[in-house]
This record gives sequence, C-alpha cells and structure tokens, in this order.
Amino acid sequence: MTKIIFMGTPAFSVPILEGLVSEGYDVVGVVTQPDRPVGRKRVLTPPPVKQAALDLKLPVYQPEKISQSTEIEEIIALNPDLIVTAAFGQFLPERLLKAPKFGAINVHASLLPKYRGGAPVHYSIINGDKETGVTIMEMIKKMDAGDILAQEAIPILDTDDVGTMFEKLSLLGKELLLKILPDLLANKMTPTPQDESLVSFSPNISREEERINWNKTAQEIDCQVRGMRPWPVAYAMYQDKRWKLWDVQPVQDKTTDKSPGTIIFKDKHSLQIACGKESILQLNTIQPAGKGQLSVTDFLNGIGKTVEVGDVLE
Repeated sequence: MTKIIFMGTPAFSVPILEGLVSEGYDVVGVVTQPDRPVGRKRVLTPPPVKQAALDLKLPVYQPEKISQSTEIEEIIALNPDLIVTAAFGQFLPERLLKAPKFGAINVHASLLPKYRGGAPVHYSIINGDKETGVTIMEMIKKMDAGDILAQEAIPILDTDDVGTMFEKLSLLGKELLLKILPDLLANKMTPTPQDESLVSFSPNISREEERINWNKTAQEIDCQVRGMRPWPVAYAMYQDKRWKLWDVQPVQDKTTDKSPGTIIFKDKHSLQIACGKESILQLNTIQPAGKGQLSVTDFLNGIGKTVEVGDVLE
C-alpha cells in the first residue's frame, strides 16, 4: 500500500485528505500548522486539517517551522512513498522534498503559472477572471514553480466569492488528485514545465488592499468585495468609522456625475455610492465597527440614520 504524508491547514485541504483515506491510501502522517488564537477572545483553535486528521485517527505533526523542527526527522523516518500538500502554508526543505520515492506534489488553487503564491482564489475574483481552476504540480524549492502534472478549469460565476470558490476548488482538487495518482505511482505521467513568461503572483492580501478605492468602477469594487468574502473582508471609511462591506451590487443602466465616494441616493431600503467612470454601487450588507452584519435596511434604520446624501466615503 502506498504510504503518503499529507500536509495542509485550512478547510480547503480537508476534502483532499479525506479523499486519500477513502480511496485506501495509507496516510501515515498529517502535517499542519500549530493551533492559533481565533476571534476576539483569542481562543486557541486547531486548524481544520488537524481536526479532520484526529477524526480519522491519523497521527498529527504541527511544527511551527518545519525546516527547523525536530518533527522533520520523525516525518522522514515514516518512509513515505509520496508527500501531498494542499494549502499547507510553509516552504518544505529540499531534503524533505527528496525523501519520498515519488517526491512531493502540490494541489494548487489556480491555473499555473498564473497566480503563484498564497492567495490565488482571492486574486482571481478581485481581477474579474471568468475562470480559475486547480493545478497539480511537482514541488521544487521555488514557490509553485514545479512542473505541471494535471490541470482543470472551472468558471467563476458573478455570484461566487472566495468561500464558494474554495469549496468548488477543494472538491475539484480532490477529484483530480485521485484521478492521476494511479498513473503517477506507476510512472506513467510526463510533467509539463511551466511557461515562465506567463507567471503572475498572488501574495497574501495586505491591510491596505482591503480598503475600497471609490475611483474604481462599481463592477471592480463588486469583484473586490466578493474577492475578500468571507475573509479578510473589504472595508470603506465614513467619517473615520470603518464599514465592512459584505455584499454590494453595481447599479445597471444608471450613471452619475458625482465624485467617486459620494452618497448619491438614500431611502429606507437603499444606499447608493458614486464610483469611477460614472458608475454606481448599491450597498446591501454592511458591518459597522463593533457590530455584526446588517442589511442596508437595518443599517439605515439604526446606526446609518445620520448618513446623508452628499456625504463622502473616504
């Protein structure tokens, strides 16, 4: 039976781990990030992959930094045939990559060489891409630069956000991995080098990138909001107060000559903002600082009562 070390951390990785186990592969160890404080109360919380591994009664390793850990020797001593990673979140040292008979492969949530890095799903939506997908590649020391073993695309719908795409891509990644593993383990696959001239990157989202720039068009801002939902969540500033924007909608067949960021319409159930190129954005779900998510109706009946047409979001 093929012995596999699985490495992953978020919910995206869980179906892939479960798929390997359900198909009868011998997952001899699961490597994931350490437990982290979560929420306002900073409750120490295990990553989703750890919980899944414990439910499957698999041994778990949680090195803070695998290249400098004592766990690396234990992992190599398990004598795996293959390492499979999926959103693990750490670079693997070369001696670990070379330890298994079949090396190490990664399930990456983009159509490489597009969007190497830690936030490929976010960028595909933020940039208004019509499709994304999953790439399974060989792992090398350079980030997401290994030869491609398999790739499959799926469309990005106008209703999709990071949460829905993670679910779709996770299942796609599982199916694609299980499809190619028999040929990979039989040495029947010919990897394809990535075209370096087509490389683009998707670094982790910075705090400044979360902030809405009203000079963008309403469509671009809608893509930004969906590309940061449910995390890290895009926000706007109004009179030095932060509004997280959970749901917005471009207003069709209507334009404005007001400056971007200006509130141009308000009634009991609607709040519309001028954006770049004379476009207009309707705010549907808002989370004021220190509060939960509110429909625009509830917001305008409460905290937003003082908001007036002509006010400007910074």
